[in-house]
Amino acid sequence: MGFLDVAFGRKRLKEASDERLFALTTAQVTLDVELGLRTAGSAAVVFKPLSAGEFVRADNEMASLLETVAQSTGSKIERKTDDMGFEWLIVRDPDIEDLVTTAHLIGSELKARGFGPQLLAAVFPFDGKGFDGGRVYWVYGFKRGAFWPFVPEGEGKKRDNAEELELKAKLEKELPIEQDLTRWFGVFDAPL
Repeated sequence: MGFLDVAFGRKRLKEASDERLFALTTAQVTLDVELGLRTAGSAAVVFKPLSAGEFVRADNEMASLLETVAQSTGSKIERKTDDMGFEWLIVRDPDIEDLVTTAHLIGSELKARGFGPQLLAAVFPFDGKGFDGGRVYWVYGFKRGAFWPFVPEGEGKKRDNAEELELKAKLEKELPIEQDLTRWFGVFDAPL
């Protein structure tokens, strides 16, 4: 951001970073063997809604791309809008490598079409014993190129911070972990 941007109050959104997303596939052994966490068979790329004109153009291009990706990996892809108006491109596939590859491809294609600043996160749910409700999410923030754990707790919008910190400690050598805990946003009511 330059001096004129600061002086006139303009702010540029940071471009998305998606290359570090593949670290999740290498951490799969630790997640499965040491922590008892297995992929829930889905993942999602979350992005801010686009303006009407941009959305139509990108949507038409994305539809054919997603169909091609789904056919090549055997994944199923659907689109949902959450209660806050964010768009979720949901990938369903039992293989974590296919989930990560497809999420990366979606993010890369959105970036290539000029929508990188709208990319928010890739969300990967895992099921496992010993966790309240059995669900743990690994969230990848595109802006910072880092993961953080999200462990919902019971009913309502509560989270298990102690469990999240324990997961951070166990995986920070394998995953790029977001060090600023204030950026560990929860994905309550994720449509996964």
